[in-house]
Amino acid sequence: MRIDLHAHSNASDGTDTPAELVANAVAAGLDVVALTDHDTVAGHAEAAEAVRGTGLTLVPGAELSCRVGGISLHLLAYLFDPAEPAFAAERELVRTDRFRRGRAVVERCRELGAPISWEQVERIAGSGSVGRPHIASALVEAGVVATVSDAFTHDWLANGGRADVPKHETDPATAVRLVRAAGGVPVFAHPGAVKRGRTVSDQVIADLAAAGLGGLEVDHLDHDEETRARLRGLAAELGLLATGSSDYHGHRKTVRLGEYTTDPAVYEALVAQATGAKPIVG
Repeated sequence: MRIDLHAHSNASDGTDTPAELVANAVAAGLDVVALTDHDTVAGHAEAAEAVRGTGLTLVPGAELSCRVGGISLHLLAYLFDPAEPAFAAERELVRTDRFRRGRAVVERCRELGAPISWEQVERIAGSGSVGRPHIASALVEAGVVATVSDAFTHDWLANGGRADVPKHETDPATAVRLVRAAGGVPVFAHPGAVKRGRTVSDQVIADLAAAGLGGLEVDHLDHDEETRARLRGLAAELGLLATGSSDYHGHRKTVRLGEYTTDPAVYEALVAQATGAKPIVG
């Protein structure tokens, strides 16, 4: 089985529609794909409809924006009940604050000389939840940077960069508890991605494990071999699952669906922990 547990659609900052994501997952030879848009479940219904008759299994999820000790991090949430009130309210708070933050980041970029506009960013985002990748695409369109990745530097959009603006982010221990209370399974996304900015200590990860964290995303484009080995050892020490995922964003990033995958036994163990929702078998 080929299992990719981290992918985005244009319901957040990917470029594929949810239906296109399903079709591309089938074309990539995947057996299982998770839809994990940022702080939203808006793409779940379309993806669930598209997966019918394909033979692909869809894992509904989301990627949550969190912060602890001044460090931003992402938490993947799988197979939770999307209607559970407390978790739904927190996702909505984070999602709506993205618009306030997006407008402020665009204004910072303009002050730094970038000829972009909020209307341009809205056009790029379409119906999706506005995020920095949409602003990065606007910077590419304006010729300010060559690629989306080039926008995520200190000069522009990186955490703590010249154009960065803080947004509402959930305390990760609170997020872990919210996910568990909604019957879901929380997994720390790309915990060793140092090129994205500061990363948390192993002690913070241990504290999250004590709060109910289910796993670490180990095999990921932003982790070198040494980092993967360290995280795999830490996961084993803490009794956490070690997952692998592409973090696919369509053509906004170069990574391909299925470029990094999760072991089938790990996937089965993750599904066994979930009580909020079940995978959707096409």
